[in-house]
Amino acid sequence: MLNKHKELTEQVISTFYKIYNALGYGFLERVYENAMVIELKKGGIVAIQQSPLKVYYDDEIIGEYFADLLVEDKVIVELKASKTLVIEHEAQLLNYLKASRYEVGLLLNFGPKPEIKRKVYDNERKGSLSWLMEGTNQDSDEYFRYFPIKNHLRNPRLSVLIRVPVNNE
Repeated sequence: MLNKHKELTEQVISTFYKIYNALGYGFLERVYENAMVIELKKGGIVAIQQSPLKVYYDDEIIGEYFADLLVEDKVIVELKASKTLVIEHEAQLLNYLKASRYEVGLLLNFGPKPEIKRKVYDNERKGSLSWLMEGTNQDSDEYFRYFPIKNHLRNPRLSVLIRVPVNNE
């Protein structure tokens, strides 16, 4: 469990240090985000910027999270450019993991000193989300059906819209 996507997260962390050593501290998050995408792409790693994660309340969309990076459709990467990481930053990443099928996240801070937090939230702990099928964002919607799930994450008022494969047999 703790080693889930270990090789991929190590590559992302290595990229983080390479960019940190080149750019240092003081730029906006977006600058670091763009640099991460360029460098990951050079390494053959796909990273999607500002990947949306919808949040539902009583079967209606109440908002969207935007993960800074979604790497290889496996790891959420949240970037910060602050003096230090605080508990709210960790909570943000953990909420992204809880509200999605993704189990591994990285919190990377381009602060006065580089900081890294790796979070893992196993899908089995997500209650009604634990049966989510593996799929990718690139899959065509014609092969999926959307269903709202209530009682998400032990909160009876929060639900998530999930996408499940349609059995065409």
